[in-house]
Amino acid sequence: MTQPEKELPPALFMDLDHSGPVPLYHQVATRIERAIVDGELPAGARLENEIALGERLGLSRPTVRRAIQDLVDKGLLVRRRGIGTQVVHGPVTRKVELTSLYDDLVGSGQQPSTRLLVHEVIEADARIAEILGVDSGAPVLHLRRLRSADDVPVAVLENYLPADFTAIGESDLADHGLYQVMRSRGTTMRVARQRIGARRAEGDESALLEIDDGGPVLTMDRTAYDNSGRAVEYGHHCYRPDLYSFEITLVDK
Repeated sequence: MTQPEKELPPALFMDLDHSGPVPLYHQVATRIERAIVDGELPAGARLENEIALGERLGLSRPTVRRAIQDLVDKGLLVRRRGIGTQVVHGPVTRKVELTSLYDDLVGSGQQPSTRLLVHEVIEADARIAEILGVDSGAPVLHLRRLRSADDVPVAVLENYLPADFTAIGESDLADHGLYQVMRSRGTTMRVARQRIGARRAEGDESALLEIDDGGPVLTMDRTAYDNSGRAVEYGHHCYRPDLYSFEITLVDK
């Protein structure tokens, strides 16, 4: 449910220094950030629009816009098309390990939700057949989901699974991550081959992720294998870069 706009308390900005060396936009951003961290602005709260906030504080719209953008860049606020500026918990930093986005969101204290876009059994084309190690034309389960955190869209997830997973139903995916469902059916994901990249949003991705048309997205392609070495899942995912990042630990040998 969309929350009403929350008017920031005037006391938050009482000590703005209009003549000091610290830029006004930075002072405004710092005070809004403090209100978010202190819980005065909870996750999901909508800020009043830039014009109203600027008029109330006696600040120019560019100053307010720059302050808001700084917090968007930090992942504390998000601009949502048709909704406005909203508080989020912060960006999800994902360690590059064999976990699902659902697990990562729960682990970071956010509430994941899933909108199932595609759930179908199709014939594997040559590319998917090669990746999964099945015959071309073999039945595979094709899934496409929109994953959100605290009702803010974070990623579009597309997955292909071999025939023994075609019984996974829509209800299985409503409240659980795909890997949770697969593990509950006795599958053990042992290792995965993964590639991380970036590109412009394509097709309906901009609308689904509520970003500018053709805006940048992070991508991840992953093939997961079970403990027998059989490919059990191939995924192609795209993520909002302002709300999501990958973390890799490098070791000098």
